[in-house]
Amino acid sequence: MPKIRADEPLYNHPLPDIEQWLQEHGCHQDEQDPHCWHVQKLTWAADVVLDIDSVVVRYIGAGGNGQDIQRAFK
Repeated sequence: MPKIRADEPLYNHPLPDIEQWLQEHGCHQDEQDPHCWHVQKLTWAADVVLDIDSVVVRYIGAGGNGQDIQRAFK
């Protein structure tokens, strides 16, 4: 497993290591949009979008009123 730490920027890691880490944590790559990943756990679900200069995470139905919550990291 690639050593990706929470205190280290993602841009320090090659894309294949990030993709492998996502797979090993239960994420599934979208066949139509390979830069999009989906994860479904027992109590939550999210979409992860890897872009050239950002990562966007959308937590499905996580808001107080059931709306999605989106976070962008650049």
